Amino acid sequence: MSHRKHLFSLRVGYALREALAEGYSRNSFLKDLIAGVTVGVIAIPLAMALAIASGVSPQYGLYTAIIAGAVIALTGGSRYSISGPTAAFVVILHPLTLEYGLAGLLLASVMAGFILIAMAFARLGRFIEYIPNSVTLGFTGGIAIVIAVLQIPDFIGIVLTNTPETFIGKLAAIGANLDQLDTGSTFIAGFTLLIMILWPRLRTPIPAHLPALILAGLLGVILGNMGVNVDTIGSRFHYLLPNGTLAEGIPPYLPTLDWPWNRLDAAGQPLKLSFSLFSHLLPAAFAIAMLGAIESLLCAVVLDDMSGKRHSSNSELLAQGLANIVTPFFGGITATAAIARSATNYKAGATSPVAALIHAIIVLLGLILFAGTLAYIPMPAMAALLIVVAWNMSEAHKSVKLVKKSPVSDILVWLTCLSLTVFFDMVVAITAGILLASILFMKEIATLTQVVDVSDNPDFVHNALPPKWKVFKINGPLFFAAADRILGELSQQIQTLDGLILHMRYNNYLDAGGLAAIENLLIHCERKGIQLHFSAWQFQPLKTLSKARGDAKGPLDASFSTLNDAIDHVLKRDNHHAIE
Repeated sequence: MSHRKHLFSLRVGYALREALAEGYSRNSFLKDLIAGVTVGVIAIPLAMALAIASGVSPQYGLYTAIIAGAVIALTGGSRYSISGPTAAFVVILHPLTLEYGLAGLLLASVMAGFILIAMAFARLGRFIEYIPNSVTLGFTGGIAIVIAVLQIPDFIGIVLTNTPETFIGKLAAIGANLDQLDTGSTFIAGFTLLIMILWPRLRTPIPAHLPALILAGLLGVILGNMGVNVDTIGSRFHYLLPNGTLAEGIPPYLPTLDWPWNRLDAAGQPLKLSFSLFSHLLPAAFAIAMLGAIESLLCAVVLDDMSGKRHSSNSELLAQGLANIVTPFFGGITATAAIARSATNYKAGATSPVAALIHAIIVLLGLILFAGTLAYIPMPAMAALLIVVAWNMSEAHKSVKLVKKSPVSDILVWLTCLSLTVFFDMVVAITAGILLASILFMKEIATLTQVVDVSDNPDFVHNALPPKWKVFKINGPLFFAAADRILGELSQQIQTLDGLILHMRYNNYLDAGGLAAIENLLIHCERKGIQLHFSAWQFQPLKTLSKARGDAKGPLDASFSTLNDAIDHVLKRDNHHAIE
């Protein structure tokens, strides 16, 4: 069991302890330093873009990368994970911000943190493997579509005075305002998108979005000098200076500690705590927790496959919970592990969570030293960046492969999750997807369970059976979805028999539904005067039968350890009756 301890362990700082226990040298630190600086530089624009997409000012995304990135690095269960704001949360956080403001978003994040900690202590981390691939591809594809649509207004420079809540409403509002299309914004967005598409062909270690945003910022300055004004982070967002005057861009200050509900709600007032408020925020908090768990653990699995190491899923859930409780007190939004940044971290040579801690420090330095420079980034360029992020997270190539090569049931689950995520709600999508996948899986498994007449098969029956006797074997699990059908078919085939033997060697599972069906078959045989014997029960069905055994005669009272023993018993009994 030592090779599976990571599935059940729950220790604060599991990954850091494991890395240090293997020996941490000066060379290890230098590798972590390089990786941390690399991913930290990458994370700065991404954190701002994802905060904007979530409906809050860009500095709150940086606060998230700083605080959550450090907390999870020190307490997490995955050695190479980089945590911060991610695109997956946008579909939950954006409507939450519109209705409850930053304060509501932060409070929901704290609630989600406690749910994640409860999941960790319940040792639920290993159950991530039971979520079908069709479900994850479905809701991530749906999230990508929603994120891309949300970026269209900034991409083409239109202003929506009122953003509808529904997906169709958003599309209609965008279509109704297309006459406002701004040429300068569209040009910069298209330029940024083109750079991000073409840059990877140069095969440089520098990620595409860094040169794309730098060049877009320079282009924005040039256009501005030519009289073509394009919305930027500096023109869109403002903050108060200590003297009370308004400044453009993001504040070059450390995040301040405050109660999450003291931040402003959608009406610009501190949030008033009430039982009703917690009730309204609970579904969103649950969605945040579930998505955070799925995202962080899938990231950890990907990193395990890349590195050959093993993460502690429960320790990772605990760290994600702690971070989502602590971070909102500093103004940071919801955080989880980011697959792209984590993969970059590993490829850059990281050896331990120290790299993630350095990444958080780099983001902090970027906030303090380069806040003024970041204000020049055009909003259309940020929209283009998020569209690329949405495309990457959709994993469209995997969805295409699924549609081409997977069974119809998987395609149906994928399409259901994608549609429900886009048109309704991600929680509904995941819940419905898992339920539908489970039902279809049970249907497929139930069809594999068959009853076969082996009376004339010499591989099973070595001696001639008495007249009007047969042997049937049951292949597959005898559970509620299959038992009534199988034993119903059997009862029709034995109407003219004097007796039968059910060979159970190939039945490896029996539940309450299967047990009830067997008991009904016993009653049916007794009424018809048909003798019924069983042979070769496997361990799990035998355990179920033993637990359910009562005073009345049951299957165990007519069971034999082998098929040959059952046949010999029938033959001896038949010979005895013949002598009489």
